[in-house]
Amino acid sequence: MLEGLAPTADRALGFSVSARNVRGQMVRLDTALNAVLAAHAYPAPLARLLAEALTVTALLGATLRQDEGQLTLQAQSKGGAIDLMVCDYRAGAVRGYLSFDSTAEIAEGLSLQQLFGDGHLAITLDQTAASERYQGIVPLEGHSIAEAIEGYFANSEQLPTLIRVGVAGSSETGWIAGGLLVQHLARRELGGERLDAVELHPDWQHVMTLAATTTDAELTDPTLTEEGLLWRLFHEEEVRIVDGATPGRGCRCNLAHIRGVLESFPEAERADMRGDDGRISVDCKFCSRVFAIEA
Repeated sequence: MLEGLAPTADRALGFSVSARNVRGQMVRLDTALNAVLAAHAYPAPLARLLAEALTVTALLGATLRQDEGQLTLQAQSKGGAIDLMVCDYRAGAVRGYLSFDSTAEIAEGLSLQQLFGDGHLAITLDQTAASERYQGIVPLEGHSIAEAIEGYFANSEQLPTLIRVGVAGSSETGWIAGGLLVQHLARRELGGERLDAVELHPDWQHVMTLAATTTDAELTDPTLTEEGLLWRLFHEEEVRIVDGATPGRGCRCNLAHIRGVLESFPEAERADMRGDDGRISVDCKFCSRVFAIEA
């Protein structure tokens, strides 16, 4: 944790600018982020990448209602230094990890293609209550996860979106990350003209121009509140805000859950899983813990 930063810095804040037909989310990750990153010894560039992905996941997850299930980002590599990266969100809880080639030279400033090769990013929404699953596929193009997600919303959802993410710190000092997501809603919902009838609506152009001035330093400044940053950006607009679920580290592994999963397997399969000591070892990649279950 950065020096002087309160442990309550983890926060999600929703907002809307009704006159411009815009909604948005702000997220700050501190304690939760450090708990996730501390589970593995990541090189600094990969820790920063995972921090960005966790922040984007929290931003997207914060747009969901509490009962709308789980949102997952999964980046699959093909020929890159990173093999796999997974982040997910459920009711404020975030978790994530990545596996990589420890022999690869990983420097700062590499593009997504250099890190993942010909990989892709899958966005999966599991709507538990409705037993529905939705998945979208995003090309891993550009220099950031945020940039790739912006392209997804523009091309697949026809939903103009701007995302800014800032990450600061190190494994020695602790990490902090902040994110801003702004989206222009379909005007036909309010009886206005359709978005696809106008290439770049003046309302969206106005808000996008203001939001794009957000800096990494502002997003990661522990002395600048989310309300303070919104005031800087939109002080000439009427902005409504609402607190979201406080982000926290959300690894859901526990003995009861693991036992329940193992009990769903036939006895013959459980026998094959047992080690010489008669226990079944279950490795949680998210928190880097191994559970030895009495079988």
